Amino acid sequence: MSYNTTELMACVASRVLENGKSIFVGTGLPIIATMLAQRLHAPDLLVVFEAGGIGPKLPTIPISVGDSRTFHRAVMAASMDYTMGMAQAGLVDYGFLGAAQIDKYGNLNTTVIGDHAAPKVRLPGSGGANDLGSLCHQTITLMRQDKRRFMEKLDYLTTPGYLTGPGAREAAGLPAETGPYRVITQLGVMGFDGETKEMMLLQVHPGVTVGEVIENTGFDLLIGDVRETDAPTDEELRLLREEIDPSGIVLGK
Repeated sequence: MSYNTTELMACVASRVLENGKSIFVGTGLPIIATMLAQRLHAPDLLVVFEAGGIGPKLPTIPISVGDSRTFHRAVMAASMDYTMGMAQAGLVDYGFLGAAQIDKYGNLNTTVIGDHAAPKVRLPGSGGANDLGSLCHQTITLMRQDKRRFMEKLDYLTTPGYLTGPGAREAAGLPAETGPYRVITQLGVMGFDGETKEMMLLQVHPGVTVGEVIENTGFDLLIGDVRETDAPTDEELRLLREEIDPSGIVLGK
């Protein structure tokens, strides 16, 4: 079965998620990846929504974090302060994030393009992204990759990654042993070096070369022991198209 890059990113992201973990998600591609993981290999993945749904069994993709489906068969219907308190208490393993810009330390910008006082583009802002990037044990970022987005210096720092490098998160008062874990794009999968905290290429998607990833990155990207991503399986694609997003709201037609 053929697939598009959005379906590929959803499949790759879903495979990162482990059974028995907890994850804070928003709508769009992160929740599609989460739903796919629940259906295939992580039935006990605990999903947390900003509006208060905790542990739902989602029938189809919700259109917002406050959609009634985010409470479907949930273990708890709480509130925003309760779910954010879970992250602050260290009870959330993964935070799923998106961004307009990212740097080599995994810091994210979702606030403005250009100067903050007179921006070229004003973006949605943080929402809960700063909380998740600050407090979840690990964060996973899903975004498109090119030099305008993968930048040496962000126009604005909305959500902390490893800030300026080793020890910077802890010095800023953020919990120890937290921070960016994976960055998944239409080209490949990046992780972070344990010592330098700089972004490192781990996987390239089918048909993509290491050179193409480097060409679409605006900073010096570390190159790890790179392997090729497994293509989406027929079952993954069937679940995405028939059960999770049958209307093509996120995946397209």
